[in-house]
Amino acid sequence: MTAGSPPSGAPQDAVEVHETGGATADRGGVANSGVMGDVRVEHHHHPAAVPVWPVVVGQPPPLASAFQPREDVREQVLAARLRGEDVVLAQDEADRRGAMGTRVLAGGGGVGKSQLAAWFAQEAVTAGTDLVVWVNAAGPEQVITSYARAAARVGVPGADGANPDADAAALVDWLHTTDRTWLVVLDDVTDPAHLAGRWPPHRPGGWTLATTRLREAALTGSGRQRVDVDTFTPAESVRYLHDRLTDAGGGHLLDDHAADLAAALGHLPLALSHAAAYMLDEDEACGEYLARYTAGDQRLDDLMPAGVDPDAYGRPVAVALLLALEAADTRPPAGLARPALALAAFCDPDGHPDAFWATEAVTDYLTAHMGNPITPEQARKALRTLHRYGLVTHTPGDGPRAVRIHALTARAARETITTDSATTARTAADALLQLWPDNDYNATDLLVALLANTTTLTTIAGDRLWRPGAHPLLNKAGISLLRAQLHDPAVTYWHHTIAQAQRILGEEHPETLSTRANLASAYRQVGRTSEAINLTAQVVADSVRLLGEDHQETLIAQTNLAVSYWYTGRTSEAIELLEHVVAHRTRLLGEDHPDVLITRVNLASSYWQAGRTSEAIAIEEQVVADSVRLLGEDHPNTLTARGNLAVSYWQVGRMSEAIALTERLVADSVRLLGDRHPSTLAATKVLKTWRAEG
Repeated sequence: MTAGSPPSGAPQDAVEVHETGGATADRGGVANSGVMGDVRVEHHHHPAAVPVWPVVVGQPPPLASAFQPREDVREQVLAARLRGEDVVLAQDEADRRGAMGTRVLAGGGGVGKSQLAAWFAQEAVTAGTDLVVWVNAAGPEQVITSYARAAARVGVPGADGANPDADAAALVDWLHTTDRTWLVVLDDVTDPAHLAGRWPPHRPGGWTLATTRLREAALTGSGRQRVDVDTFTPAESVRYLHDRLTDAGGGHLLDDHAADLAAALGHLPLALSHAAAYMLDEDEACGEYLARYTAGDQRLDDLMPAGVDPDAYGRPVAVALLLALEAADTRPPAGLARPALALAAFCDPDGHPDAFWATEAVTDYLTAHMGNPITPEQARKALRTLHRYGLVTHTPGDGPRAVRIHALTARAARETITTDSATTARTAADALLQLWPDNDYNATDLLVALLANTTTLTTIAGDRLWRPGAHPLLNKAGISLLRAQLHDPAVTYWHHTIAQAQRILGEEHPETLSTRANLASAYRQVGRTSEAINLTAQVVADSVRLLGEDHQETLIAQTNLAVSYWYTGRTSEAIELLEHVVAHRTRLLGEDHPDVLITRVNLASSYWQAGRTSEAIAIEEQVVADSVRLLGEDHPNTLTARGNLAVSYWQVGRMSEAIALTERLVADSVRLLGDRHPSTLAATKVLKTWRAEG
């Protein structure tokens, strides 16, 4: 070892030591080997970089082409922000109290949550906000990394880059105390647990904006409020198509079908973006694209290919819509979300009853997928999981429309999820049938919802509900349209059903004959009597030839033909047919069968028309007594029988009996059907007339 003079400026008693031999130290210690005198050690720290304000960390996505400002949603967020920053606008720092808090933009895939958040981020940058941090919040690592970068950029004390987790925590601490203005955007929160201890604080000068598909309660605690982001409004959708196509030189692609195309795409921003880009690439007008989209013979991947991503969404449409499904499928009962979503995808986007998920059909279907028994409670839990992950919307208070699914999400699920589609379709049909009300003579909200779901299901399922035979739901829905006096929809429904039956089952199949008979009934109810008679006569002849005289479908067809004869005054032919049907049905079914009662009512009407009054009244009185005994006081057939008897009494001068029966009929109709139902109104009108005349 040798010692020399100390360097200039060093204390005079210091010794410079060199060539001392080997020595080691760790953990930041100092080693020496045989130093004589004092040792001076100097630590050199690199000063933190002085931040240049404002600071932007992360990369907000660029605003989409023809960005729609979404005034309604923006105003909700801005109003909340203004409520929290009123005193800031007063420019009185001492009186700044209260905080805007965190806003969570919640919604399913493709509705434009990130685009709205990007707009707020750009507005913050333009306004000179000191710190704007854009965080991909899909996982904890991304959150920590982004926070650590922000801590380094703004010179947070103690953030030295050695430990990202510690630096992230230091940023959160700094946000609690800084007077700087800031905005932190947490984009695509996939799990609230990722943000435990990492939610930025509520501060007068700073606020947090989060986006998520989740509807977790944990996201709306601790002062965080949720702002739901829905699809575009119809006006926004059309404006988007106009602006996007026009700005790109494709104004000639706009036509009268723009609004229809927007509606077919469910006003989903992501889908509209891809569709517009495709139309521009292919020089295809709105009507042409709409025709291909609604034809249903092309997949979403073809109509909205991954390569067409003009606004940098980063994912194909189908993938974006179902992004949360994998995570949802891991929630207990694990593996249930996927088959549940596949089933929901066959339902009406405008909603189906949540009781659907408690039906035996649904629990059996889920049990088959899981390999172990699934209870209604577990099925509902799967439904709630789909809701929490933004794949469906479950609002129990909406009654028959409690469960909704976006049409594009449903289509993506049908094209992506591997299931036996025929089994899934028939399960949906079974479940709807199990929910069908007995009192389908009244167009209640439930019946309307079930009919809408049947229409959606039959459209999606195609031939699947016809093999191996026609599903009973097909007949039930059409009959309900007739019973609820929805005559024009019934005609349309049976026309469509006949076309399917003839194509799939053949002209002479019994179910084809049945659908033709039901169309004839619809014709009669809308006043197309001659068409009803011609069609029913053909059905009778075919039924006798193919099924035989005693077959139930033959007797139904003969009854329908007799009723049509009655409406056109062909009374003798009606009586002859009805007497034949009464005899056959009584022999085959017995006196007390409801079909026998109905045929006797029709026979009584024909007797009246022929002037055989006493025979008609005798039959009607017996039908009323039998209906009460067999069907109950409140059954619609009982009410009809009482109404017929009241009219007969009035016509033969038994006025007091007629009025008494009609008073009871009106009271029962109001109680069972409501005071605005057509049957109630008709009975009330008759009663008023008879009281005035009697």
